[in-house]
Amino acid sequence: MMLYFLPDPVKGLLSILLYAVNTILLSIPLILAALFKFIIPIRGFVILIDRVLIRIATLWIQINAWNTRIFCKIEWEITGLEKLEKREWYLILSNHQSWVDILALQFTLNRRIPMLKFFLKKELIWIPFLGLAWWALDFPFMKRYPKKKLQTHPHLKGKDLERTKRACEKFKHTPVTVINFVEGTRFSPDKNKRQNAEFTHLLNPKAGGIAFVLGSMGDYLHKIIDVTIVYPEGVPSFWDFLCGRVHKITLSFDVLPITSQLQGDYFNDPAYKQSFYNWLNRLWQTKDQKIARLKEHSRN
Repeated sequence: MMLYFLPDPVKGLLSILLYAVNTILLSIPLILAALFKFIIPIRGFVILIDRVLIRIATLWIQINAWNTRIFCKIEWEITGLEKLEKREWYLILSNHQSWVDILALQFTLNRRIPMLKFFLKKELIWIPFLGLAWWALDFPFMKRYPKKKLQTHPHLKGKDLERTKRACEKFKHTPVTVINFVEGTRFSPDKNKRQNAEFTHLLNPKAGGIAFVLGSMGDYLHKIIDVTIVYPEGVPSFWDFLCGRVHKITLSFDVLPITSQLQGDYFNDPAYKQSFYNWLNRLWQTKDQKIARLKEHSRN
């Protein structure tokens, strides 16, 4: 039953309530199932439990998608889905404008590719329910050392990369999709101006984060999915989305190979660092032009 007719604030409150109930109810069996991996650390059993965990998480996303459908009447304009495969190891690079981006990607990609996983700051594990759910699903938690600490404690150099590599070894037997919002924060015209960005619709890309992911998981990732997200009516807030005020979302997917030229020591090899930055900058220039075309197409 569709509830488009309800007042916007009512839709928003009911929708966020459903998100909360769904998260609490499914995070409990998720965490309990994950404990068995530590009680019985046999490889075959761990792989079996991982599949159960992914099914629970997939159900969580599916229920969230149902939540979206009953409160939001959205026209989805999507291209490139036919290029994607379920059993592949992907790195997603995407522009970032709103927390709605994550919901839009989960809505579109659930069951089409391996479940999306994020590199998270270790402090986020303390978020109620979600933190332990991310832990149960083997989301990589990063501990990055600031430059000042590395200067006074040089023995810590490279430890964050080594730790993350060990955390990512469990992805070897199960296809995974790691997502990276390359700009490092959500786009806004003010941020674009403060950065003196060379792009109209994007912030300057941050190459270090992607290089860290490729350095940690280069042996496990096979392809890049370049995602472009556009909101033709203007960038919505999360509350706008919950209230059903978003009526159209455009997503474009392009699959790129991860070549040997994209892998190297970003933090210690200046030549590779410059080459990688040039590649990313060209990708971002193409994306900026694509956003302009998609916005013009929507207006017409």
